[in-house]
Amino acid sequence: MNSILPEDFFEEKQIQSQIGDFFKTCQIGKLLKQANFNKDKGVPCLQIFRFIFMLIFTGKNLYQYLLSGCCEQFAKDTIYRFLNSSRFNWRKFLFSLSSTIIRDTVLPLTSADREKVLIFDDSLYSRNRSKTVELLAKVFDHVEHKYVFGFRMLTLGWSDGNTFLPLAFSLLSSAQEKNRINEADTRIDSRSNGFKLRRECIKKSTEVMFDLLDQVAPYDVEARYLLFDSWFAYPKVILGTLKRNLHVVCMLKRMPNVFYGFLGERMNLQQLYNYIYKKPGKAKILASKIVELGKDDNGEIVKAKIVFVRDRRSKKWLALLTTDINLTEEDVVRIYGKRWDIEVFFKMSKSFLKLAREFQGRSYDSMVAHTTIVFCRYMMLSLESRNNQDPRTLGNLFYICCDEIQDISFTQAVLLILDLLKRSLIDFLLLSEQKVNEFLDHFCASLSVLFKKRLKISM
Repeated sequence: MNSILPEDFFEEKQIQSQIGDFFKTCQIGKLLKQANFNKDKGVPCLQIFRFIFMLIFTGKNLYQYLLSGCCEQFAKDTIYRFLNSSRFNWRKFLFSLSSTIIRDTVLPLTSADREKVLIFDDSLYSRNRSKTVELLAKVFDHVEHKYVFGFRMLTLGWSDGNTFLPLAFSLLSSAQEKNRINEADTRIDSRSNGFKLRRECIKKSTEVMFDLLDQVAPYDVEARYLLFDSWFAYPKVILGTLKRNLHVVCMLKRMPNVFYGFLGERMNLQQLYNYIYKKPGKAKILASKIVELGKDDNGEIVKAKIVFVRDRRSKKWLALLTTDINLTEEDVVRIYGKRWDIEVFFKMSKSFLKLAREFQGRSYDSMVAHTTIVFCRYMMLSLESRNNQDPRTLGNLFYICCDEIQDISFTQAVLLILDLLKRSLIDFLLLSEQKVNEFLDHFCASLSVLFKKRLKISM
């Protein structure tokens, strides 16, 4: 007998259950209240937030969902009033949620010796078909190599090399007034959180970068290194990061006007590469040297290590810099490789979670609100992936079993089997120990060379 339930019924129920567990475990309702999400009357903020959060997993857009009659609690205007509110502190909510997940869920699964890193990067937030969006600007698309309408989404994330979690973001317009298509809404209350974000979005990206680092500090997110690509790799930015008790690992750009101190001389990156001795052959790491970046606020010289790596695509070279001069060359390359996590995050958010495409709101608040919700969806999926792939989520039983498996090697396992076979021959076939030993010697002599090597049997 065929079921009268639709095929996707049980799948939708499972998704609702997973979302419910995520909301309960992370205490979403409590975090929303702490971030000033409250209403005097009407539908609670948590209910609206959950509806928008689940929308992507239903396979329908807002219009289709409301048209189907499945949502009778509130209308379309309720959702857009929620997204357009300038009172809600979306940044505080995102900081609180991500730091709670890191502290309570991810860190217990991560070794204390494993490097935890913060990652900064920006990505295009395209609104190329819009003309009336608040604070819309002309920004350069580094993929298409042309200017488009939109924002630069500067994002701060955390990673342990396995799980990436977004901490904060800022939708940057343009610091130059001539590049801004529209200005901010003058009706916004200057005391609101929305007004502060609007004032921030017209700053330079390096200034916003330090603002986000200062804002994340009270949340005690454990990290030792800050990773970013060559767009932010200026000595002033690197020195500013060191003031915040973070070491830097970054890619360097061949800029002719940026100099490093080496052997009493000032050299740019190309001159430094030409001067030093490179490893011959096809070595992946060509060379590394300790250079001087500049002086800190106390007048002390700050040193850094530059590692030159062969670029296998262009057969040229790339340069990585770290302020932790005790790191080996291999560790510098390995740690910088964790920066790729944020690129995967950008791709996932845009291609599958409908970043900048699910709602076409025109206010700056609506874009901040929807982007935060997309980031929360990614957090839930990231946690589900970690729970499904990491057997340490099974608890203490895993560690006991893991230790037992590690202690018994292949050789020990085979020898245990042979010893069991020996006792069985003596007990059940009533053979003498001498006969059994002769049988086992003949058996071992008949084994292949590979097994004899693994069992360390003399031939």
